[in-house]
Amino acid sequence: MEPDGEVVEAEHIIVATGGLVRTLPGIEIDGRTVMTSREALELREVPESIAIVGGGPIGVEFAYFYRAYGSEVTIIEMLDHLLPLEDEDIGRELERSFKQQGISCLTKAKVEGLRRARGKARLAVTIDGREQEVVAEKVLVGIGVAANSSGLGLEELGVDLDKGFIKVDGSMRTSAPSIYAIGDVTGKLPLAHVASAQGVTAVEHIAGLQPPELEYTRMPRCTYCQPQVASCGLTEAEARARRSGVKVGRFPFRANGKAAAVGRDEGFVKLVIDADYGEVLGCHIIGPEATELIAEACLALAIESTASDLARTGHAHPTLSEALKEAALVAQGRGIHFWSEPSRGK
Repeated sequence: MEPDGEVVEAEHIIVATGGLVRTLPGIEIDGRTVMTSREALELREVPESIAIVGGGPIGVEFAYFYRAYGSEVTIIEMLDHLLPLEDEDIGRELERSFKQQGISCLTKAKVEGLRRARGKARLAVTIDGREQEVVAEKVLVGIGVAANSSGLGLEELGVDLDKGFIKVDGSMRTSAPSIYAIGDVTGKLPLAHVASAQGVTAVEHIAGLQPPELEYTRMPRCTYCQPQVASCGLTEAEARARRSGVKVGRFPFRANGKAAAVGRDEGFVKLVIDADYGEVLGCHIIGPEATELIAEACLALAIESTASDLARTGHAHPTLSEALKEAALVAQGRGIHFWSEPSRGK
C-alpha cells in the first residue's frame, strides 16, 4: 500500500514490522533459480534437486519438506553441525536422521560463489580447504532474518537501532518516549510466540500494569522438520561455561513404550541439570511430538523445578511425556527403563 498522506495520531505506537530475509553477498536472488523462503513456498512444481544454504531452522524445515516430495536435497552449513544454535547433540542426531532420509548435509562448508549454467545453479563450496561444486535446479538461501526497520523514520524520532534491529527494554519500550517495538524487528528471538508475548508485555505496560520481563532463554524454540526439534533453557555447553557442576540426563525414545507403539522411536530427551542444587537448566528434545512435549520443560524452568520434581511427577503410561520423567531419573542415576552413568563435571 502506498502512503496517501493520511496522518494517524496516537498516544502510543507499537512498531511490529517484522523481519526481512537475509541474503549472501555475491548470490543474487532472482526468485526463480535462487530463492528465499517466500518463493520456495510459492513453487507449484517439485524441483528435481535443491541446494539449501543454511542449516538453521529455516534450512532444515525446507530440507525435510522438499525431500518428502522427492527432491534431491543438499544442505550447506558453514558451522560444525546442523541447527548450530541448538545443543550439539541435537545437531548430530538430526544429521544422522537426515542422512537416513537421503538428505545430504555438508557442514563446515562455505559458499564461495554461484554461477548459472544450462538451467541449473552451480555453487562453489569450500570444505576444510577443499573446493567442490554443488549443482542443483534450485537454490534456497535460508540464513535467517534481518530487521525490517529502514524507511520508517525511526532514527529521526530518536529510536536507537543496533544493526537495524530496534533496541527495547524489558517492557518493549524503545529509546523514544511512547514508542514500543515487538517481534522480529527487535532481534530478540524471531519466533511467532515470542512476538505475541512481547505484544502482551507492551500492551500491559501501556495500560499501566507492571508485567514481568520476558526471559528469552526460557522460551520454547521449535523446529518443524521430522524428527521434530524443541528446546528451552541452556545447552550443555552453555551450562558448563556458567556453572561449576552440571549433570546430564538423556533418555532415548526407543525405550519409550508409546514411541515404540506408534513406530516413531528415533531421537531422545536431554535434560541439563545443576549438579549442586538439581535445578533444571535446559531441555533438548529431538523426536516424536517434541514441539508439544517441550511445554512441560518450559514450566519446569519457569518455576525453577529440580530433576527430582520432574522425576516424582506422575506421567501417564504409555505416553511420550514419560521420556522427560525418565531423563530426570537418568540425571540422578536412577534410570528405570534405560540406565547410563550420569554425566557430571565442569
